[in-house]
Amino acid sequence: MHACLFPAAGGASLAPVADPTYVLSDLRDESQDLDELVSGLADDVWATPTPAQGWTIAHQIAHLAWTDGQSLLAVTDPDAFAREVANAMTSLDTYVDEAAEQGAALPPPELLARWRSSRAQLAAALTAQPPGARFRWYGTAMSTASMATGRLMETWAHGEDIADALAVRRAPTDRLRHVARISVRARDHTYAVRGLEPPAEEFRVELTSPTGELWTYGPEDAPQRVTGSALDFCLLATRRRHRADTALVAEGKDADHWLDIAQAFAGPPGQDREPRG
Repeated sequence: MHACLFPAAGGASLAPVADPTYVLSDLRDESQDLDELVSGLADDVWATPTPAQGWTIAHQIAHLAWTDGQSLLAVTDPDAFAREVANAMTSLDTYVDEAAEQGAALPPPELLARWRSSRAQLAAALTAQPPGARFRWYGTAMSTASMATGRLMETWAHGEDIADALAVRRAPTDRLRHVARISVRARDHTYAVRGLEPPAEEFRVELTSPTGELWTYGPEDAPQRVTGSALDFCLLATRRRHRADTALVAEGKDADHWLDIAQAFAGPPGQDREPRG
């Protein structure tokens, strides 16, 4: 199965986000930025390969549209979603790629319209949820804020693949705070998905945001530490960059190992990106 950014279950002591309002707002902005990047592309450019092996720009947008649809189903029809999860278990290795392939076969204007519709419907459904609502997801359960955060993480990361394919650089924004936070919370899952025992102690993570703010996670006096830019950390944790292409610094053996395997999403890690040099 192609590496998919279903958000991993939380594993650190960071409390879940209670109010989803600002996450939903940032999700809309992140989606709109990516929409503006692809909406003016000629139809033939949608067939441009991206760094994700076997996926074109069309596959990337098709995957986002499909996952928005799956999320909408989880929110609005739990029984139908449970049947969808059961179906996924019968073809786990090909489930995500097959959905992307089907969507990528559509004419680009139709595919773009599908993505716009699915994300708008999901945003409306999540906004209407009462406090404390939770939804079944693949291997876990999600709050409204967690669902929105997962969608933002995936939209941003797949957007990076598209930007790389187009050889353009997107200016990072402080919306990365959501990606960074979920990446820190997923630390223990990173070990579990590889059959490893996570370290007992928490790490200190200090990241410089795109606007120069310092984002901190974990105990201030923790001996194991990770420092660097939020952009580098998010690219690494979504496995969009090789560690060698970041300036992240680890103090302590366990923290250093974590940076080698960091993963913000559930499921297998997929194929690593090659160092750019």
